Amino acid sequence: MRERKTAERAAKWVAGLFSMLLLTGGAVGPRLRAQNTPAQDYLFYVVCESSDQIVRVRFGPGGIRIDHSVRTGLMPTDINGPHGIVISPDREFYYVAVAHGRPFGSLWKYKAGSDEMVKYTGLGLFPATSDITKDGNFVYVVNANFHGDMVPSSVSVISTEGMIEVKRIPTCTMPHGSRMNPQGTKHYSVCMMDDMLVEIDTSTFRVSRTFLLAKGHEMGMEGPPAGHAMGAAGGATCVPTWAQPSNDGSKIYVACNKSSEIVEVDTASWKMTRRFAAGPGAYNLAMTKDGRLIVTNKRGQSVSVFDPATGKELALISTKRKVVHGAVVSPDNRYAFITIEGIGTEPGTVEVIDLETLKTVATLDVGQQAAGIDFWKMEPSKTQ
Repeated sequence: MRERKTAERAAKWVAGLFSMLLLTGGAVGPRLRAQNTPAQDYLFYVVCESSDQIVRVRFGPGGIRIDHSVRTGLMPTDINGPHGIVISPDREFYYVAVAHGRPFGSLWKYKAGSDEMVKYTGLGLFPATSDITKDGNFVYVVNANFHGDMVPSSVSVISTEGMIEVKRIPTCTMPHGSRMNPQGTKHYSVCMMDDMLVEIDTSTFRVSRTFLLAKGHEMGMEGPPAGHAMGAAGGATCVPTWAQPSNDGSKIYVACNKSSEIVEVDTASWKMTRRFAAGPGAYNLAMTKDGRLIVTNKRGQSVSVFDPATGKELALISTKRKVVHGAVVSPDNRYAFITIEGIGTEPGTVEVIDLETLKTVATLDVGQQAAGIDFWKMEPSKTQ
């Protein structure tokens, strides 16, 4: 009797499995895995500082690969150092901030897709991160001045039509991070050596407010900075490297690279509303469409995903190489694309994080010191 019942159970299990195979086309495992396979191609651009490359990357059902690359910069025998990249709202052009020059850096305009250079213009010392206004008319570039004297620097505003620098706005020492709010009315950057967040009014090209970020000295102020007091007072404690507006612009999240913290500033009250621990060397930030905060941990060989409303770390994702740099989220909120610089002669790396599983799903070696990154477009896969 026992043997017959066992045989009946086995027969039912086999019949159930057979039915499942019929429904799934004969392969249960591949079907489940296919649910996490991209249905289309995602294309984005990466700049590689130490190889002077602009790389277009394609990720889709066929995997990840370099779609095209082009060299940038004026100096054929020296490193030009492309650092930041931003794509125009109409996806027709992209702009690359080139850090090195004789003596100044520059901003380069390219046609997206063909990667044909249109024009370039000179800027200040070591142009770094860039962002563009909603109408595509102006690019804001921070003149980071990484290798110059510890003196206040500036943010350059460039008219994209003629590639003319229309304004150079004085801010504070070693500016970095360049992000517009969603409304396009304010531009935010930070100053690494002054522990300062800077807000620029895009209608006037003037600094409207600043915010001191040093722990125990947090303070919002109206108007431009009175000086670089935090640096003069004995050194910065936060060393901010990025300012990321929330999806509605009501909050600004600042990465404190030295103290490995995130500072949340409310834009209405211009007060700090939260400070929470982050990964080692929190560096660059990006926001997902559902409000999660992505943090690249430059000293931690990892990427963190936070719920900024609670300060809870939702995931800590290890990376293939060290010196994690930039992050961008696909418009459909499906993937985060991360750049890693690498060390010495190592190639730079691009890694793809699935925002549903919070796991790395693809890795690609590119040119040395992969840095700035921006998303271009989605299109039907060429492998289908």
